[in-house]
Amino acid sequence: MTDTPFEILGTPRKGGFLIIGDHASNRVPEDIDLGINPAFLREHIAWDIGVAEVARLITKDARFAAYLGSYSRLVVDLNRNVDDAAAIPAQSDGVVIPGNNLGQSGKEKRLERFHKPYHDQLAALLSDDRPALILSLHSFTPFLESKPQEARPWEVGVLYNEQEAASKLAIPFLQDAGYCVGDQLPYSGKLLNATMNRHAEAHDIPYIGIEMRQDLSSSPDGQARYARILAEMCHFVSEQLGLSL
Repeated sequence: MTDTPFEILGTPRKGGFLIIGDHASNRVPEDIDLGINPAFLREHIAWDIGVAEVARLITKDARFAAYLGSYSRLVVDLNRNVDDAAAIPAQSDGVVIPGNNLGQSGKEKRLERFHKPYHDQLAALLSDDRPALILSLHSFTPFLESKPQEARPWEVGVLYNEQEAASKLAIPFLQDAGYCVGDQLPYSGKLLNATMNRHAEAHDIPYIGIEMRQDLSSSPDGQARYARILAEMCHFVSEQLGLSL
């Protein structure tokens, strides 16, 4: 069985911009039954709503390319380490995923089929065509069903771990663009940053982790605004850091 757990938009270029969207798709392979109501595949638990559309808009600029996950995060969460139980989630926001009740062998096969080739190809791409700046693109739900009392008013979040320089430039830029910005919100990049830790921080590639709010990233107008401002942000940050483009 052959799977391609990633999609590449545009042409990655040395010294260019690369968008990485781990959760850009809600697809489930035909031979995997998650055991959930198919309606849940349209919800935030299945994917980062709006990421694929925003990436497609940004990559109309040839200086940008995108590397996007092509299966639902309920099949495998590509932004988790292989030894993290949440890499194949048993539940998400209160929804139990019976089809992920796999034994150790089943989990290993699932990870080998989707997680490993995704990250192996990404590592090769970054080695062959090292970008000047990575835009790690995600989106978040305005509220969690399991925690309705927790308000999430931010229109965009900026996440980072040890490497802070690019993000610290991005935050005021996004504020000046009119967004309500969360610094390490709605959650901290120091706690959940697996893909960027592995591929950006470990190889000293500057990056900005962005979370778009899904009530905005789900509409064409919101997507167009995010695409325009995030592209401008990448150019601004690269100029300020003196990155070659």
